[in-house]
Amino acid sequence: LMYEKRRAGDDVIDLGMGNPSDPPQEVVIEKLAEAARDDDNHGYAEALGVMSLRREVAAKYYRQHGVRLDPAREVLVCLGSKEGFSHMCLALLGPGDTAVVPAPYFPAHLYAVAMAGANAITLEATDCEKYLANLDYTCRHLVPRPKVAIVNYPHNPSTTVVEADFYRELVKLARKYGFMVISDLAYADVVFDGYKTPSFLAAPGAIEVGVEFTTMSKGYNMAGWRVGFCTGNAEMVRALATIKGYYDYGMFRPIQIAAIVALRQTEAAVEAQARIYQQRRDVLCDGLERLGWTIQRPKATMFVWAKVPDIWAQRFDSFEFAMKLLKEANVVVSPGAAFGPAGEGYLRLALVENESRLRQAVRQIGRCLGKVGEE
Repeated sequence: LMYEKRRAGDDVIDLGMGNPSDPPQEVVIEKLAEAARDDDNHGYAEALGVMSLRREVAAKYYRQHGVRLDPAREVLVCLGSKEGFSHMCLALLGPGDTAVVPAPYFPAHLYAVAMAGANAITLEATDCEKYLANLDYTCRHLVPRPKVAIVNYPHNPSTTVVEADFYRELVKLARKYGFMVISDLAYADVVFDGYKTPSFLAAPGAIEVGVEFTTMSKGYNMAGWRVGFCTGNAEMVRALATIKGYYDYGMFRPIQIAAIVALRQTEAAVEAQARIYQQRRDVLCDGLERLGWTIQRPKATMFVWAKVPDIWAQRFDSFEFAMKLLKEANVVVSPGAAFGPAGEGYLRLALVENESRLRQAVRQIGRCLGKVGEE
């Protein structure tokens, strides 16, 4: 419907997908072009990623989290973190296995488990203490016990964040019950109001029980480049490398060379990009609050997780309400139910438009919902 409306000439504001609209830094683009002109860079690249890039990833982990990683054994370059995550599920899971998935869930977290032939149990992730208690209960009562626990903080879609204590308790449970941990840290670089997201790998003993996926898609504005990383437990990293060897064979070397430059030279730009997202967050939240919506401002991610106002939640489910906004307001949002039953009653709005467009989206939503008495 969005594409049909655009073809008809409607100006549709798309807040549905977390697709960064800003470009990478010019120095990164220039390095990509330079490296692509080198005839030696067009063959198969190293399957695990070029060593210089893996060293830069390890260096960033040490700078930001105090975590020491062996780039030869504990860092692997992926074609985006989603690819790495999905292949990790193939490496670790199979029929008869169970994985714990956070709810509401990013669809890839659930369906990667399903495509591996394993079972998924969803646990509410928006209350961190409750999540740990439910995980402990599940491990005590489920036979066989879960093989993998997937965590995703800052959380997509709910924007929930955790502190370092959460990961310390998670590692204790992993050791107690013998499950592996996959941490999806996709939004580590997009944080607001002084919040600093902890790394799972910084928890004592974490590297013995799990891995963490990170990406250059968000903070570095390199979503289409598909640059992600798997770090942590050497055996799990090796298992992922084995699976990837059957599905792909390394990333285009010029992209890896440009990623090295991005990691070395553009940290200030990453911080500036987070401030841009924070300003967009404030514009969108201020506008929705003026419309009477109850908003919990996110401390991280590039989303606002908004509760559907009661007057509309009584009449529409989240899919129907999202369709109303598209049809009548020309604004695209993601319905909460797209992230599973735990997301019903919410909308996810991506901070991918500039401030002017976000204000326009709020005005169009306000005009649309001002027609309450005409329905």
